[in-house]
Amino acid sequence: MTDDDLLRYARHLMLDEIGIAGQQRLLDAHALVIGAGGLGSPVALYLASAGVGRITLVDPDTVSLANLQRQIAHDMGGLGQPKVESAAARMAALNPGVRVHALNLRADAALLDREVPGADVVIDCSDNFATRQLVNAACVRHRRPLVSGAALGFDGQVGVHDARSRQHPCYACLFPPTAGVEEADCATLGVFAPLVGIIGSVQAAEALKLLAGMGEPLAGRLLMLDGRRMRWSEIAVPRDPHCPVCGG
Repeated sequence: MTDDDLLRYARHLMLDEIGIAGQQRLLDAHALVIGAGGLGSPVALYLASAGVGRITLVDPDTVSLANLQRQIAHDMGGLGQPKVESAAARMAALNPGVRVHALNLRADAALLDREVPGADVVIDCSDNFATRQLVNAACVRHRRPLVSGAALGFDGQVGVHDARSRQHPCYACLFPPTAGVEEADCATLGVFAPLVGIIGSVQAAEALKLLAGMGEPLAGRLLMLDGRRMRWSEIAVPRDPHCPVCGG
C-alpha cells in the first residue's frame, strides 16, 4: 500500500473491522458487476472509490437521455456511448488506481462461465429475470458469492447468495427458474430515481463486506424496501433441498 493509498483510504483504515488488512484485501480483489445502469451505477462507483483493485463491468446497452434520471455513473457527455465505457471513465476519474475491464456484451451463459470463475464476488445489477437466473446458475457452478438486487417503482430488494456454503440458499431457491414471472421494467412502470441508489448502495456494502471479510453478510435473508413509506422489512430464506439449481 502506497502513501497515496494510506491517505485515500484513511477512513477505512480507521475502522477496526477493516483496517490495513481488510483494505489490502479490497485492493487485491476482483469484482464482477453485471449491469451498468440504475443499480450498477452506485455499485461501480462505490467499489471503485473503496479501492476494489479489479472491476469487470458487463452491459450491452448505450447511454440514453432517459437513463440520466437515475443512472448516476453517466452524464450528457456519454450519450450514445456504451454504458460500460461511460461508467469506466467515471470510475477512473474517482480512482485511477482501479483497473476496470469494460465488456459491452450481454451476460449470456458462455460469458458468465468465462468471467465468473475469476471473480471474488459477483454483483447482479441486471434488470430481467432471465439474466438473474443465468448469473445465479453460474455462481452456483463456480461457487462464487452473489449479491443480487432489484428495484422497480418504489420497491426494491437485496439478497446475498453465497454458493461457497452448502447451507445458504441460492437465488433460485427463492425465485425458481420455472416459476411463471411476469416481466416488468422501468420503461413501462417507472422507477423512483433515488430507489436504485439506495438498493445499489446496499449491494455495494454487501460486496465490500464479503471482499474485506468483515461483518455479517445478508446470506439467507432477503431485505426489502417500501420506498413510499421508507420502511425496510426482512424475511429469512431457507435453502430448498429440491432446488433445480443448487439442490441435491
